[in-house]
Amino acid sequence: MSFTYSSLKTAIQDYTENTETTFVSHMDDFIKLSEERILKNVQLQLFRKNVTGTMSSSNQYLAAPSDFLAPFSLSITSSSVKSFLQYKDVNFVQSFNPNSATTGTPRYYALFDITNFIIGPTPDSGYTTEMHYFYRPASLTAAGDSGTTWLSENATLALLYGCLTEAYTYMKGEQDLMAEYEKRFGESMVALKMFGEAKEVTEDYRAGMVIRPKQ
Repeated sequence: MSFTYSSLKTAIQDYTENTETTFVSHMDDFIKLSEERILKNVQLQLFRKNVTGTMSSSNQYLAAPSDFLAPFSLSITSSSVKSFLQYKDVNFVQSFNPNSATTGTPRYYALFDITNFIIGPTPDSGYTTEMHYFYRPASLTAAGDSGTTWLSENATLALLYGCLTEAYTYMKGEQDLMAEYEKRFGESMVALKMFGEAKEVTEDYRAGMVIRPKQ
C-alpha cells in the first residue's frame, strides 16, 4: 500500500469523518507536520545527500547548500588525493586561524551562519569539495494530486498516523482516540527506526543474521 497526495488527504478525512472547509484547508499543514516529526526523529538514507563544489582561493567562507540541515562530512581533493576536514565549533576555527589572510590547506570547518561554512585555514587554492549532508526532502504536498514521495510509498503507517495525530489535535478530539493515534504513530516510528538505523545501514554478511531465543 502507498499513498498519493490525493489519497492521503482522502484517508485523513475518512478516518476523522471531517470534511469541514476550514479543516480541509489545513490538510497540507497536517502532512507537513507529520513529515517534520519523521524527519527529526528517524535517520534514513532518504535524508542524506551529497554535492560537489569548489572553494575559492583566499576566501574563508564556503556556501552551504540551500536545503542543508546538518553535516555528515566535507572533503577536499588535491592532486587526486581526497582529505576529510574535521567539523568544529566556529570559535575553534576562528581561534585556529585568527588572521583570515593566512592561507593553507584546509583542515577544519564549521557552520558560520545559516548560509555559509567557515574554513580554517583559509584555502590557498580552489579545492574541489564534496559534502555529504542531512537535508530536507520535498514534501508530499508539493508533488501534485497523483504524486508520491519515499515516505508515502515506504512509510505509510508513520505518515498516516502522524497526520491523524496532527489532524485530531487540531480538532481537539477525544483523548482516548488521540492516545490511540499517537500510540500507533509511535509503533510505526519504532519499525521505521529499525529499518533506517539498522537494516538500511548493515548487511547480514558482515553483521550476521538477527538471532532471537526460542520460546
